[in-house]
Amino acid sequence: MDRDSQPKGAAPRPLLSVADGVFLTVGLVIGVGIFKLPAQVAASTAGAAQFLAAWLLGGLASLCGALVYAELAARRPETGGEYTFLARGLGRGAAFVFAWCRMTVIQTGSIAAVAFAFGDYASQFLPLGAHGSALWAGLAVAALTALNLAGTRQSKSLQKAAEITLVGVLVLLALAALARGGVPAAPAGAAPGASFGLAMVFVLFAYGGWNEAAYLSGELREAPRNMARVLVLGIAAVTAVYLLVNLAYLATLGLAGIRASQAVAADAMRAAAGGGGARLLAALVCVSALTTINAAIFTGARTTWALGRDYPLFGALGSWREQGSTPANALFAQGAVTLVLVLAGSATPDGFEAMVAYTAPVFWTFFLLTGLTLFVFRARERRAEQAAPGFRVPLYPLVPAAFVSICGWMLWSSLAYVRDPVYGPKFGVMALAGVVVMAAGVPLYLLARRK
Repeated sequence: MDRDSQPKGAAPRPLLSVADGVFLTVGLVIGVGIFKLPAQVAASTAGAAQFLAAWLLGGLASLCGALVYAELAARRPETGGEYTFLARGLGRGAAFVFAWCRMTVIQTGSIAAVAFAFGDYASQFLPLGAHGSALWAGLAVAALTALNLAGTRQSKSLQKAAEITLVGVLVLLALAALARGGVPAAPAGAAPGASFGLAMVFVLFAYGGWNEAAYLSGELREAPRNMARVLVLGIAAVTAVYLLVNLAYLATLGLAGIRASQAVAADAMRAAAGGGGARLLAALVCVSALTTINAAIFTGARTTWALGRDYPLFGALGSWREQGSTPANALFAQGAVTLVLVLAGSATPDGFEAMVAYTAPVFWTFFLLTGLTLFVFRARERRAEQAAPGFRVPLYPLVPAAFVSICGWMLWSSLAYVRDPVYGPKFGVMALAGVVVMAAGVPLYLLARRK
C-alpha cells in the first residue's frame, strides 16, 4: 500500500527545533564508548599524535556520512529515515527488510547494549544480585519507553536536561584533569600488533548513532534546510568533546597508562579528583547511558511506525497517537523486543559484547546500502525524474564515495570481529542469530506484499 493511499489522521508534527535535534544527536553519540574504548584505541596506535588523530579522523568520517544523510533527508523530509531513503532509492523490498531488521536487530539490539552498560554501572550503587546488570537494563528500557509514551515534549525535555548535565560534567572533569596533569610512568612506543585500521573500528563504534537524527526529519521544523545544521553541529560538538576528554586521559595517564588501564576514565578521574572520582564516574556513565537509550527509543519507534503505516500485515504499528504526538503501538513493540534481547544477553558472558555481535553485520549492511541510494537519486535527477533538493553534498561524488567505502570496511571488520578466536566462541551464536533474523525478512516481505 502506498503512503498516499493511507487514510488521513493523526500524523507527526514539526515540534522540534534545530537545538532539539542537536541535543538528540549528541545524546545518541556520546554514550558508553568514550568510557570503554580509548584503551583499545591506544593499544592499536603508535603514539599520542596518532591516538588523537584517530579520534579526529572518526569525526571527519562521521561528517562525511552526515552530509550524505543531510541531502537524503532534504530529498525525503519525512519521519522514517533510512526506511524512506531505501524505499525511494532501492525499492520497497529493501526498505521492508531494513525496517524489519531495525525493529528486531539494529535498534533494539543497540538499545539493549547500552542498557547493559547502564546496568553494570548502576550495580555499583545498588547491586541486584547475580543478574543485576540485566535487571537494571530491563528497568531502564521499561521506564524510558513509558516516558516516550507520555509524549514527544516530555521526552525531549529530559534529553535536554540530561545532555546538558553530561556534557557539562565531562568538560569540567576534562579541564580539571588537564590542569592537574600527570607524569606517565614510561614513554609509549608502538604497541605490539598495533593497527591503525583496528583503532578506527573502535573509534567509529564510539561515534555511532549520529544517523538516528535522520528519523527526526518529519518532526523537525523546516527540515530540508535545518537537517544539515543538526547533523553538522551535532558531530562537531561530539568531536570537540571526544578530543578534549582524550587529551585529559593523555595528560593524566599517558598513552602507556591508557593502554594498561582496565577503566581508563575511572583511573583518569582518580588521578584528577581523588578517590571520589570513581563513584562520580559511575554516576556520569549512568547519565550518559540513559540519554542514549532515551534518544534511541525516540527515533527507533519512528521506523516501526512507518512500517505499520505502509503494510497492513503490521498495520497496528502504524497508529500515531494524537495525545502526546507519539507512535504508541510502535513504542510498545520496540520495548517488548528489546526486553527479549536483554533476557537473551543475560545468558551470555557479557551482555554488551553479545549485543554488539548481534547487531554489527546487519547494521553496516544497511548503512552501506543507504549510502548508495544517494547515487541513485543523483542519477534520477540527471534524467529529470526528480527535482534537486534544498541541500546538496559538497564535493560530490568524493564525499559519498568515501562514506560508502568506510561502510564497506566496517562491514568487513564486523564480520572479522565475530570470527575472532577470542570473541567468536562466546558470541558467535548471537552474530549468527542477527544474520538469520535479517534473512527472515525476505519471505516476510513476500507475505506482506501479497496482503
